[in-house]
Amino acid sequence: MATFVLNQPLISLLFMTTLFSRYPASLASTLTEQDNTTTTHLHFYLHDTLSGSNPSAVRVAGLNPNATSLSFGDIVIFDDPLTKEPDLNSTLVGRAQGYYTHVSKEDLTLMMVVNLVFLEGRFTGSTLSVIGRNSVLNKVREFPIVGGTGALRGATGWVLDQTYSVDPRTGDGIFEFDVFLV
Repeated sequence: MATFVLNQPLISLLFMTTLFSRYPASLASTLTEQDNTTTTHLHFYLHDTLSGSNPSAVRVAGLNPNATSLSFGDIVIFDDPLTKEPDLNSTLVGRAQGYYTHVSKEDLTLMMVVNLVFLEGRFTGSTLSVIGRNSVLNKVREFPIVGGTGALRGATGWVLDQTYSVDPRTGDGIFEFDVFLV
């Protein structure tokens, strides 16, 4: 069996690419007539910064702490801003705080655990908890919402993740998130 090794910027880029596909940027709620449930759609962008003096994602554990690349078993912690638009200077709506672990010996698959913390809008002070398998090389990645707090207590649903842009030199990326709450 071969060991799959990637550099930190590439692994972060691929991780973030996995979260969401492109949908209209509305925060609309819709009523599904068939089952009488309400689905709420949230749309925002995650900014994952690995470079510079104040990165939002850092490698914190692994078999070789001095390595410059990530491999099976490595853990990365992140605290990334969430914005309304792809521009980092657009309205800050929240933070994505969590970690991912490189969990496959054979391909680029991560285990992702993240809390989406809302700082603006109708869900201010509320959170969503997302946990799941991140097959980084897929164009669109889907993750289950396993709960929430505040106005989102007991939330269920799913998150779709898609890469908006990535700087191949640094691994810094912008990822488009579409969140569907039931």
